[in-house]
Amino acid sequence: MEHGAIFGWTMLWIIFWGIVGGIVTPRVYERRNLDVSQARLGGTAIGAATGPIGLIPLWVFSPTLSSRWITAAGLLIVAILAVAFARADPNNLCVTNGGFVASQLTNGIVIGIIYSLMALGLTLIYSILGVVSFAHGEFYMIGGMVVYYMSVSALFENANPLVWLLGAAVVTFLMGVAFERMFLRVMNTGQIERPKEYAILVTFGLAFFLQYATQALVGANPVKTQRFFPFPNLDIPSQESAWLIKTTSGNIRLFDAVSIPNPRFTAAAIAVILLLMLMWFLYKTWTGKALRAVSQDQQAAAVAGINPNTMNTLAFGMGAMLAGLSGATLVQVFAWLPQVGIPASARAFVIIVLGGMGSLPGAFLGGLLVGLVEAAGTGCIPDTTRAAAYIPAYGMVILTLTLLLKPTGFFGREL
Repeated sequence: MEHGAIFGWTMLWIIFWGIVGGIVTPRVYERRNLDVSQARLGGTAIGAATGPIGLIPLWVFSPTLSSRWITAAGLLIVAILAVAFARADPNNLCVTNGGFVASQLTNGIVIGIIYSLMALGLTLIYSILGVVSFAHGEFYMIGGMVVYYMSVSALFENANPLVWLLGAAVVTFLMGVAFERMFLRVMNTGQIERPKEYAILVTFGLAFFLQYATQALVGANPVKTQRFFPFPNLDIPSQESAWLIKTTSGNIRLFDAVSIPNPRFTAAAIAVILLLMLMWFLYKTWTGKALRAVSQDQQAAAVAGINPNTMNTLAFGMGAMLAGLSGATLVQVFAWLPQVGIPASARAFVIIVLGGMGSLPGAFLGGLLVGLVEAAGTGCIPDTTRAAAYIPAYGMVILTLTLLLKPTGFFGREL
């Protein structure tokens, strides 16, 4: 058998037995009046990982399926795919170069942290208002545009980059607050017959307006800002004479193997700080606790003296601000266009579905997973042009699998 066919046949084996396990296992558990909540996901994972070797004992003994079973099966699937890929393409850098793999995974974690920041804003809006904002990607785009045009303006070009980030935060927060007050507040007053459908249409309208208004104002040429904080030149050797940490103005190298570009590292560091600030705000301040109370039960929160309308406005403003800040940190990484929010918005939807609608921990974990999958897929495909073109497809595959196997996501609740 040719090496290239090994991976294809392995994928067919995994898909076939995964489908068989996902279809048959819930029916077996239903006939025996057993818990079927994890039957489909567990049967799919065990079938994909072991084929009939694992499925036959599963159907005969029908044990209680837990997350440990599913996690173990998932790790086995990853291991099988890794071995098949190594046999199919033994000269690939992901097979022969451990430092390259470590660097790709590190960059995946770095970009995943930034994705998490954007997805947290969308999750916050959904958990409080109960609507999905289809204009989330446009706030992401606006944040990057604000930073770029502040960085090239005569008034702010010599300012600290933190001032640019503050400007992006203020602009997107005020835009989110104004939009919620003018168009979404009426959903709580009984003036709208179908509030969910109304929210979809009005946020779609906002997305188109922001995208084309920005294009009319600044044009369609790509822009990109300079690095926020150049690294100092630093060399810290280890005892084995390899470099422990080595930095230049545009790159940091760890353990003489992992290389992270300055803009991505800076963006991830800012995102981590913002995520910690958000967690502190939500769990340590009265306003944050009020937001969490409204997300759990608006009527009970109102009885306790919390104004749900105020919390709705604050949540939408904060969600827009988090999207804007994620864009503001990434405008130094990617070329920026008025249409840059479209793939970002789609990625945010994938992340919140993967993590569970309304779950903040789920959004963070989902962002990391999407970042790792994109980094692994991009790095392991030899043709870099094709690898970059496939990036949007990775998110769609994750979304499809999540909806088929576990529609509630990692931490979502059954409706």
